[in-house]
Amino acid sequence: MKHLLEVRGLSVGIKRGQGHLMAVNGIDITINAGEIVALAGESGCGKTLTALSIMRLLPPAAEITAGTILFTPPSIPLNAKLDPPPPANAPPGFERELCGSSLGLRGKEIAMVYQEPGQSLNPLMRVGPQIAEALELHGADKKTAAAETLDMLKRLAFPQPEKMFSAWPHQLSGGMRQRVMIAIAAICRPRLLIADEPTSSLDTENQRHILALLRQINAEFGTAILFISHDLGLARDFCSRFMVMYAGHIIEEGPCDELFSAPAHPYTAALIASIPRRENRGRPLASIPGSAPSIEERLTGCPFAPRCPKAKEPCTAELPPWAGAGAGKMARCFFAEAGND
Repeated sequence: MKHLLEVRGLSVGIKRGQGHLMAVNGIDITINAGEIVALAGESGCGKTLTALSIMRLLPPAAEITAGTILFTPPSIPLNAKLDPPPPANAPPGFERELCGSSLGLRGKEIAMVYQEPGQSLNPLMRVGPQIAEALELHGADKKTAAAETLDMLKRLAFPQPEKMFSAWPHQLSGGMRQRVMIAIAAICRPRLLIADEPTSSLDTENQRHILALLRQINAEFGTAILFISHDLGLARDFCSRFMVMYAGHIIEEGPCDELFSAPAHPYTAALIASIPRRENRGRPLASIPGSAPSIEERLTGCPFAPRCPKAKEPCTAELPPWAGAGAGKMARCFFAEAGND
């Protein structure tokens, strides 16, 4: 079976002089149709740059330096630097921007929910026209787009959908603005939705509402979701498969239940141990000593080695290869096969 999204060997560099500081290092990601997958890790590890690479929305200072990003079917290269070169029968316009090209991928087939809805919504446009705009960009007339927008607001159980259609962004709470961003992303029924920390600025009740909305979109439209978060506990209850990222590398991947019950990488184990639990109430939270390396400090070897209590000589000399860790898990650790014992 072909994957819906296939990222192979993706590296993203931040331009510095004549070279690059590597922010994302040779990562692989696969997502199947209808699947909900988590990409988790500390702030600054490269999660958002990975998402922006898939969307081809990298800032001017960043660029893809290696790797391929394929969206299927058909197999369409999404990144500008193609390896291998495009086939002779490649669809016309695939090298143009994803939005507005003959493919019309961005917004229609692949959509994204951003971290800060207050900065993403246009304060000079009412909510309804902002949602409808995504449909209009892909060929719908204004009347049809408005009708489908109102239907989406009703389908997603917005309170007073007619009133919401005419509301201004500043009149909405943070949670409601994020729901509007999700409606914008979902209006074209995309096959892949990238949700970048969609609950990070919300309280617990609004977090539940947002996750319920994403589950509804996944169930009703068959939309696959890449859920980016630094909150492992939240992602665990929402996703079926987990990828853990650290300092630009994906260091462990596997089914949620197996990864949380028996993590293979010391970093994953430390993150899971730091999740607050009711039974540990009143006790100090577990923490990871030291701090993640900045982009200027990333050297050879395992990026977690300076903080790892199990690190040995090979860990600082070379990057560990991917290794099977049982129960469908893979980990980039020299000791993964030992089950991290």
